[in-house]
Amino acid sequence: MMNMKEYDGVSEVKSTLQSAFAKLMTASKDMVSEAVAKLISRLNTESKIRTLTDKEQLLLSLERQYQDDVGVLAALFFNYVKLSPGEALYIGANEPHAYLSGECIECMATSDNVVRAGLTPKYRDVQTLCSMLTYKQAFPEILRGVPVQPHVRRYTPPFNEFEVDRCLVPPGGSLVVVPPVPGPSIFLVMTGAGEIQLDSASDGEKADEGDVFFVPAYTEVKISACGPESLQLYRAGVNSRFFS
Repeated sequence: MMNMKEYDGVSEVKSTLQSAFAKLMTASKDMVSEAVAKLISRLNTESKIRTLTDKEQLLLSLERQYQDDVGVLAALFFNYVKLSPGEALYIGANEPHAYLSGECIECMATSDNVVRAGLTPKYRDVQTLCSMLTYKQAFPEILRGVPVQPHVRRYTPPFNEFEVDRCLVPPGGSLVVVPPVPGPSIFLVMTGAGEIQLDSASDGEKADEGDVFFVPAYTEVKISACGPESLQLYRAGVNSRFFS
């Protein structure tokens, strides 16, 4: 348990961060435009005499895509995370985030309050966003998955709503068997082509990029790849710890 002194310190830091972030996000367009212009000018000048940090290079890139957007400045409050293939991270409720480049698979619990405030042409609800955030400070945990079998890795976040399996089926007719789980699942074919068969089905079904398959609980799935490239699928289902 925290003693009162520690609690006051945490609360003070959170309050200060919330105040600073809210003032930035609610600043006038003229103030934001001027601040972004000065920041970009300084970074362009300094890039001629030193190597910019990854975060500084990111700011230049964001400004080229979203000129005069407050999100360029808000990025200074965020962790800048680069994920390699096979890596994942989880984001708790009421934590801000932005996808910047590349491709990823996102699994999300049911929500009716997706709130946007920057780096978007869509409707922005700044007041709601600033009031709902946790303002926790930490670098996110990077998940690399736990092998379920040689061609399947499982990514399990610390909450019960879901887990994700990554299935990478090698070419050449190899058969990958995904073990049954106690809840229903959805399989998404990300790349490649092949065949997917449920243990209750007599014949397999063709699986192509973009296809989605529903798999009932306690159902074994057999997958094979066709053609010269691997077949990459993702399974989303209820977190297995929920059933334990």
